Amino acid sequence: MALGEQVYGYFMPTVNLMGAGAAKKVGEQLAVQGGKKALIVTDAFLAQIGMADEIKANIEAAGAQAVIFAGAEPNPTDNNVHDGLKVYRENDCDSIVSLGGGSSHDCAKGIGIVATNGGNIREYEGIDKSAKAMPPFIAVNTTAGTASEMTRFCIITDTDRHVKMAIVDWRCTPNVAINDPLLMMKKPPALTAATGMDALTHAVEAYVSTIATPVTDSAALMAIKLISENLRTAVANGDNFEARDKMAYAEFLAGMAFNNASLGYVHAMAHQLGGFYNLPHGVCNAILLPHVERFNLIASPQRFADIAVAMGENIEGLSTREAADVALAAIEKLSADIGIPAGLSELNVKEADLKIMAENAMKDACSFTNPRKATLEDVIQIYKNAM
Repeated sequence: MALGEQVYGYFMPTVNLMGAGAAKKVGEQLAVQGGKKALIVTDAFLAQIGMADEIKANIEAAGAQAVIFAGAEPNPTDNNVHDGLKVYRENDCDSIVSLGGGSSHDCAKGIGIVATNGGNIREYEGIDKSAKAMPPFIAVNTTAGTASEMTRFCIITDTDRHVKMAIVDWRCTPNVAINDPLLMMKKPPALTAATGMDALTHAVEAYVSTIATPVTDSAALMAIKLISENLRTAVANGDNFEARDKMAYAEFLAGMAFNNASLGYVHAMAHQLGGFYNLPHGVCNAILLPHVERFNLIASPQRFADIAVAMGENIEGLSTREAADVALAAIEKLSADIGIPAGLSELNVKEADLKIMAENAMKDACSFTNPRKATLEDVIQIYKNAM
């Protein structure tokens, strides 16, 4: 390749279904993918309220079989993957359907990678470590946040190291992504807030990423706009269909952006908080976001000015630097309005753990595209600022 040339990839599921009632297409889509017996990967709550049984019935009505694995924990672990793989193999499954938010989708990705590639999920930490395609994989999403239903990212906690492994592999991109806002209507305010801020973090980090492109920029800015306009309403009134529908589009657009432009230190640092303390990923992102971006601001102030505009802020008469500050203030105001904790100390994070978490964050795959390069001391200080 000649000096100065750089090729950008663009990764997406082959089929993406959105809108009210989209989840009813899962059986039909499984048949198209050739699945005869699917492992439904979900969490205990969705199994308990019967949502997993509804998906199972839909699959069976289309002529296939399904078995439910409800062992995906909020921060899925290598043990969850191992347990799910055991159910997959014991039942002679040939396909996977994930139901839930990022935890279910990531757990399903881990199961699928090992089902066809063998070994232990820990062997696939990093970028494109698998060699074989996963089984046919359909992701049915129930939260407006992680976008794991349509990305090549898989986050699994290594229970020995207490580290969230970032597995970035184009082969774990679902074949079909389904986003049905009707499945998101009853989500509680705190979960809506956390997942919504996760989506905002995806969009912001993708927009200021070192490998952002005009294609990812367009998705990121629209996601930021939709989140700014609809997240407060979705948190205040979970039965507001329009807000839920717009948030479903927003999280998907944010996924399109970061799936191709990647992320930055917010996610690299949040992964360590999740690995050490088993904390909600979206909450960690929300707390860290303004602090990391305040560090990043000098790298691309115009980009932050653009974010301020996307968030509906008036920057007329301001310098680019002043407008960038407005963006950070708007992010902090949104977090406060929807009840995100003010700092990591409220989550019982200990300063004694900051150094090891910072060291691990600097090795995380998400850190490589952060717009400003940080030293270990910089990352520790960002953690301290967020306390």
